[in-house]
Amino acid sequence: MSGPVASDPGTDSGDRRFDAFLLLGFGGPEAPEEVLPFLRTVTAGRGVPDERLAEVAEHYHHFGGVSPINAQNRALLAALGDEFAAAGIELPLYWGNRNSAPWLGDEVARMRADGVRRALVLATSATGGYSGCRQYRENLIDARESVGAGAPEMVKLRHFFNHPAFIEANADRLRTALEDLPGEVRATTRLVFTAHSVPSGADAAAGPDGHLYSTQQRETARLVAEAVRGPGAAFDLVWQSRSGPPQVPWLEPDVNDHLRALAAAGVTDVVLAPTGFVSDHLEVLWDLDNEARETAAEVGVRMVRAPTAGTHPAFLAMVVELVRERLDGAASRSSGAMGPSWDTCPWDRGCCQPARRPA
Repeated sequence: MSGPVASDPGTDSGDRRFDAFLLLGFGGPEAPEEVLPFLRTVTAGRGVPDERLAEVAEHYHHFGGVSPINAQNRALLAALGDEFAAAGIELPLYWGNRNSAPWLGDEVARMRADGVRRALVLATSATGGYSGCRQYRENLIDARESVGAGAPEMVKLRHFFNHPAFIEANADRLRTALEDLPGEVRATTRLVFTAHSVPSGADAAAGPDGHLYSTQQRETARLVAEAVRGPGAAFDLVWQSRSGPPQVPWLEPDVNDHLRALAAAGVTDVVLAPTGFVSDHLEVLWDLDNEARETAAEVGVRMVRAPTAGTHPAFLAMVVELVRERLDGAASRSSGAMGPSWDTCPWDRGCCQPARRPA
């Protein structure tokens, strides 16, 4: 990134004039020949050898070399179009990715050509942290700078990890998963929530309100568990999809290690709820539906997996609410004691910096 611009993509200046909506995604390959170039883009600057990338590529080739994430974002965008129309929100919808086509820079250029001046941006991440927030802000700055004069201003919508509608969507998904288990074990089935692991150093770089990435993920899990089973409901928060050198500490326990520990403690039934993700993309499918399911079978634990929020009606309604906050100054809702997340990011004070990588 060439450096921050005068206005952080997220600051609420009080100006309610917006003329477009952008869905900002992570991206993914849509053909076998795209897999390795995609992985090189994702890991650029990290010194990851092609041999290691080839191992990860096999996860994608297991699904024909196609990540489901782009199809899911197309479905989300179409559903949001209908939701916006029903709500009387007259904003054209765009979609750009960080790591694959449709590339964010190309989409910002298209927006400029269409005469867009100011756009609201929904990043497909419910929480803060480097990968889920700051890096997306860097992507927006880079895209605007690459387009140059006349590039539209991009204003990122706030995080929604504790938004009541996000909690409702995930709680409904969890109830649906529990219905796949015999009635007599549903009340005692262990609730295990998963999120993407990050280096411990990155987790320590708190957001403007002092809340860590892990704190936000735990709050989502707690709120969903209590929505399903009532106040004080027991739950576990574990981590998945770790990468990087083994000497760098990451958030633990890993979901597979946790399943083994539960089995050793006599637990027989588990539901995994990937509330750290908003769609059933490849890391959810591979890490949970393949690896975690194999681990559960190996240790004799019956496991079901809850779907992510995806295009759940409550999730769509939440996006409309977030947009209304910016268009109309509508009140920001949240569940729990942490309150709504910030609208203004202290960009120049090092918010959510990435973890330092070892030499």
